[in-house]
Amino acid sequence: MTDPLVTILDDAPEIRQILADALEDAGFRTMSFGRATEFEAFLRKTTPAVCLVDLSLPDKDGLTLVHRLALEQGAVVIIISGRAQVQDRVMGLELGADDYIIKPFDPAEVVARVRAHLRKERSAAQAQSNIATFNGWTANFDSYVLENDENPATPFSHAEGEVLRLFLDSPKRLISRAQMQESLGGVAGESFDRAMDVRISRLRTKLREDPKNPRLIKTIYGAGYIFLGDVTWV
Repeated sequence: MTDPLVTILDDAPEIRQILADALEDAGFRTMSFGRATEFEAFLRKTTPAVCLVDLSLPDKDGLTLVHRLALEQGAVVIIISGRAQVQDRVMGLELGADDYIIKPFDPAEVVARVRAHLRKERSAAQAQSNIATFNGWTANFDSYVLENDENPATPFSHAEGEVLRLFLDSPKRLISRAQMQESLGGVAGESFDRAMDVRISRLRTKLREDPKNPRLIKTIYGAGYIFLGDVTWV
């Protein structure tokens, strides 16, 4: 079995080397890039297991790139940035990143987080089918698209997919914020709650839900959410 490929996008050569050394010592393959254009050219030919992305890039906006990665690649996206403000972390997670690590960092922590995300991905893949149908919709977790007879294939991000899968695994059962945090990881608090609210709002939009009266994803104020669809895993 081929070792998972981790791509590193950071304009600082010393950061790229530190990360590559730590990841390769842990058994991963790595590819490093200093510019977004080189990185994007590589992605046209290869899909990595994990993308480590700095936000302060010389040729493109890092947050825009993170959003594209989340929607198009299906890889785990981890931001590694010197931007430590809460709003930067929230924005990164809202745009689809799976994790956010602040510089300066401990290389061992980066390796641990990469392993944890891949372990979660493998467990989900082994435990379940990757295609579910519900109320006329089909969710494909291999291609990361939602579709039905009336709407073209609509892409969803890896982070949105984690939330959707949580709902599809437990239809018609209350899922509390604490359960979401435990299942999806992350640090409980305002930034996590806001990230979940944004992901759920985007899922409702993609499912053509009425925001004032959603039929599938119901908010139970003060308690959590309930997914009311009839789910079948194919």
